[in-house]
Parts: sequence; C-alpha cells; structure tokens
Amino acid sequence: MHANALLAALLAPAAVSAQLNDLAVRAGLKYFGTALREGAINSDAAYAAILKNKSEFGQLVPENGQKWDATEASRGTFTYTQGDITANVAKSTGQGLRCHTMVWYSQLPNWVSGGSWTRATLTSVIETHMANVMGHYLGQCYAWDVANEAVADDGSWRDSIFYRTFGTDFLPISFSAAKKVDPNTKLYYNDYNLEYNGAKTNRAVELVQIVQSAGAPIDGVGFQGHLIVGSTPSRSSLATVLKRFTALGVEVAYTELDIRHSSLPASSAAQVTQGNDFASVVGSCLDVAGCVGVTVWSFTDKYSWIPETFSGQGDALIYDKNFNKKAAWTSISSVLAAKATTTPPPATTLITSVVTTSTSTTTPAPVTSSSSSSSSKPTSSAPPTTALAAHWGQCGGNGWTGPTVCESPWTCKFSNAWYSQCL
Repeated sequence: MHANALLAALLAPAAVSAQLNDLAVRAGLKYFGTALREGAINSDAAYAAILKNKSEFGQLVPENGQKWDATEASRGTFTYTQGDITANVAKSTGQGLRCHTMVWYSQLPNWVSGGSWTRATLTSVIETHMANVMGHYLGQCYAWDVANEAVADDGSWRDSIFYRTFGTDFLPISFSAAKKVDPNTKLYYNDYNLEYNGAKTNRAVELVQIVQSAGAPIDGVGFQGHLIVGSTPSRSSLATVLKRFTALGVEVAYTELDIRHSSLPASSAAQVTQGNDFASVVGSCLDVAGCVGVTVWSFTDKYSWIPETFSGQGDALIYDKNFNKKAAWTSISSVLAAKATTTPPPATTLITSVVTTSTSTTTPAPVTSSSSSSSSKPTSSAPPTTALAAHWGQCGGNGWTGPTVCESPWTCKFSNAWYSQCL
C-alpha cells in the first residue's frame, strides 16, 4: 500500500460500529468517560447530545464545578450549583459520576491559601469542607480525587498551604477525613506526568505508602494523562508504571486524558501518531488488572483547556471542533474492540447510593448552603457509616473493602472481577 493510501485508511471513519463505553465495558473496564464543561452543556446542543450518550461515555466528571473555589469561595458558605450540573446530567442519563477534587494547591480561595493556620485549625477546615461537599454528593460518586497534584515535577513535595502546615501528614489526614464522610466511594490520589516512571512517579509511590503506613484508606491512583503527540510512552512502558501502583493494592485509572499536538495545524502523519498514542494509553489500561477505566478531559477540541494553557498547541482530543470523530477515536475503538467480548455490556451503574440509618450527634457548623438542586443543610461532621450496601451500591470486587452484604431485598451480583453491585 502506498504511503498516501495508508494515511487515508488510518484517517478514515472507524469501522467499529459500537461506541466507546460499550466497547470498554465489553473489554473488561468499568467505564470510558469524559469531563463535562459546565458552561457548554446547556448552550451547545450538539455537545450535549454526544456527552449524554451513555454508550459513548459511561462516566462523567465535572471540569471545575466541585473544586474548592467553586464550592466554598467564602468560608462556611457552600454552593453546589456548578457541581450539580454534572451530577444532575449523570442522574438523568444513568451515567456514572467521578468527583473532583478535594485537597489541591490550585483553585483555592484566598481565605484558604492565604490563611494563617495551625495544624488543628487547618484540619478542621479540611474536615468541614469534606463533610459538606462530599456529604452533598454522598452516594453519587464512584470515586473522589481526595488529594490532587501533591508532587512537583522534579519529584519533590509540592509547596502548598497544606504541605507548609502539615508536611506530608496532610495526606493521611485528608484520606481519613474523606473516608468518614463517604465510606463507599473510592478515594484517589490524582496527578500528571506519573506516566514517565521518573522521580515524580517514585514520589507518588512513596505517597501511597505514606498514607497506607499511617493506617489511612487509599483506594486508587489517577494518572491524568496530559501527554504530547510523539512523546507518549509505549503501551508496555505505561503498563509497567500502572503495575507499580496496583502492586501496592490500589486500583488505577486514566482520569484526564488528552494528547496534544505541539504545533498546529497537525499533519496527517501527526494525526496518525496521535491515534497510536491514544491506543497505547488505552491498551495499557486493558493490559493491567486493576486499571478500571479511562476518562478524557473533554472529548472535543472545541472545549479543551490546552490552547489557553499551552500557546500554539492543541487538537488534543478525540473529536474535532465540529464534533467529527478523529483518527484518535478510531484507534481507541479498535484497541477496545480487539479485547471486547461479544457479550453486551451489563446494565449496571457506577452510582453508589448510600442510605444512613443513624443520626449524628455532632453540632452543625455555622455555615450556609446555596444549591439549585438540594435543600440539605451542611454539617461539620461526617455522616455515619452503614454495614449494608444500598440498592445500586458496590458490594464486592478485587480490592473492595466496603460492605459486601446488600440491604433487603437486594442481592450482590457479580459484574466482573473488580465490581459487584446490589441489584
């Protein structure tokens, strides 16, 4: 085949008829998901139609709506309007919800980042923030990014108000606080550039061990996957890095995947390379037991964060700005189809609804709440735990430490080695 004909074949529309989430589930993953751009979902019908298609995207994550500056811009005043946009879409479509993020050095309101804190006062701030925000989304989130980007690019601990106040102790403090609020959600550490297996990766391994050694719960590590075309590690190299973390007893996932062109417009050859790079990432997840899913950080170049952050770079996603599927989509669908079984995806949901059966005696914090979809009052303490998993809740799977018995009349049904659910 001539080179031009080969390029044309690789850039042609996908021959695979199934859509990405359906293929991912058939291939053994829990989901293939996307971030949701809060400002676009109600104003762009074409964007909304693709995003809400559960066969294409089985899980959603808010791009910004659950971050600290969006939920508690002023101390003690909690607003969920932006976060509820994604949560409400997921509820209406049956898509799963991944929640993002709690303790992060960036997008912090000044009252947190510029405050003068003792260990005790900042612990209280973290616990109160989690009790309210995670409490508002209690039972809705498959996973929460509890700590985000705590490691600097050179492998040192990143400077932040949290690290300056606690040292690394803020990590087990945060994970323990999160577990008290929602004992049934997966608790993740999330970071970028872990894929390259260097000093930053080594420090992230140490981070997991620090949390575990302190007796705090950590369930997963999120590989953000903000990569560059032509510089993405190979499928086998990526799988090797994933296995460093699953060997510690945690699950892994790609949580913010995009692969950007370093110069634009991208040539046909560069588009093919981009597709191969996406296939390497998704393929590495398929190759590692304990890699549960892949989330792209938006699916269309129309709503990508890359151009405004990296000047002259972009086209990092799997649909173009006009919502046409790119070679990257074709490559992902092909690598999933190669692993997929012919069995239709199970009719399950990633929502883990929790019903509490006791009443907290902790005094509520003096806070106010603003939400377009919830009248629940914020509290200063974590909700109580329950020994039974509720309807739709997770009740088993490799690495699962939560309830394994369902509330009556539901039964724990096996979906795959990593996930059983009360149905």
